[in-house]
Amino acid sequence: MGILRYNPLANASLKSAGVRLLYVTYSKYEKDWQSLPHTHHFTELCYILGGSGSYIIENEEFPITKNDFIIINANISHTEKSAENAPLEYIILAIEGLDFSSDNDSDHIIFNCSGKHAEFSFYMKSLLSEMKEKQKDYDLVCCSLLDILVTKLLRRPILASESIPVAKANRECLKLKQYIDSNYTRRITLDSLAAISHLNKYYLVHAFTRMFGCSPINYLFQVRIKASKDLLSSTNFSITEIAHASGFSSQSYFAQCFLKHCNMTASEYRKLSRENHGSS
Repeated sequence: MGILRYNPLANASLKSAGVRLLYVTYSKYEKDWQSLPHTHHFTELCYILGGSGSYIIENEEFPITKNDFIIINANISHTEKSAENAPLEYIILAIEGLDFSSDNDSDHIIFNCSGKHAEFSFYMKSLLSEMKEKQKDYDLVCCSLLDILVTKLLRRPILASESIPVAKANRECLKLKQYIDSNYTRRITLDSLAAISHLNKYYLVHAFTRMFGCSPINYLFQVRIKASKDLLSSTNFSITEIAHASGFSSQSYFAQCFLKHCNMTASEYRKLSRENHGSS
């Protein structure tokens, strides 16, 4: 597999409109491709120069061909697979500072650059050329090209209303974390969190996981389990009372979750906690 990777110069941030270009790669399948799923901390923009094959995204396979444009957000598992008789050839931009989401809550976006979308191929090829040749003031040219490319992507109706800078998403996720910490006893769903943050559900899960290492619903679950542990250790409330006081919808669901998370029942935890407290 032929791979050429072009990194910015050490003193050139190649940052435009809050989006930073990390590198550009050119790749062509040469029958030595090991297709292994992987993730990145940045967003990838991929333009298929030639050939055909498929993108495997979160274990689901999507056909790709010449002139296809693929957007893969950070922390999304993916890999490329080339057809043997039509080797894939493509350009990838690695960008930091912006994630994309669509009106169907998809974790990826694929569209074809033929016809009226041909301009996207121009900007991808131009960025590759500038990064490869590094002529005078290439960094300024790359910044301008990247700015125009991102702006034109955001003009697409499927993207425009939901593409949010990472800094703003981080602020919303921090607010949601604080909201969960203070309201974990209430009924909280992914839909209600999305409404509070004004982010769509996919983007919310993605951004929250990137920032805190788990999804908002998993974080809510952790907060509730911690609260139940505190109550088991410090009160004589019944298991049912503790389940409801911790935000669980029923005692049976609480028992199931507690056992899965703590590898013991709530009663066993209470007994062990009191034994440890008594011996200290």
